[in-house]
Amino acid sequence: MAKFHPSKLSKEEREGLFIELCYVLSRTSNIKEAAELLRDLLTAQEIEMISKRLSVADLLLEGLTYSEIQRILKVSNTTIARVHEWIKVAGSGLRLAKEKLKKYKERTRKTIKSRMNLSSWEKMKRRYPMYFWPQLVLEEIIKSANEKQREKIRNIIKQTNQKTQLYKQLNKILTKNI
Repeated sequence: MAKFHPSKLSKEEREGLFIELCYVLSRTSNIKEAAELLRDLLTAQEIEMISKRLSVADLLLEGLTYSEIQRILKVSNTTIARVHEWIKVAGSGLRLAKEKLKKYKERTRKTIKSRMNLSSWEKMKRRYPMYFWPQLVLEEIIKSANEKQREKIRNIIKQTNQKTQLYKQLNKILTKNI
């Protein structure tokens, strides 16, 4: 855990620095950017500590007991009690974070479900991309081609004698991108 030394800054200076940190965090454009910033600012131990506190608050607001939270997150009762007290005294930020986490988890579940609904063939292509690399490369070429280039590709495909599954998929992509 990080050692804390009493600050030699005034209360106004500390608040100013805190506001600057909040401003920078609020201006990150995506999760990856926020993660990069926090990894540069915090130690691995601090990241874990803050992440666990947020998770404790989330689980407390869900109604889990101290023992359930302790088992799930491997945190002490003291940590859980401290976060619980913060929620009771002034937990508006933690409640807001809870709502944001709920939306994030719903979105993540939808993404996972949509991936699970892929056809078995699509799953196979995603699982073994190196095996399907020629097809994937052709699909990307078609998607990025201009109309003149697509017409040339169409003519080449029409000349093929075998109308394979690959032919059908490429043709579908060509006609979809018109």
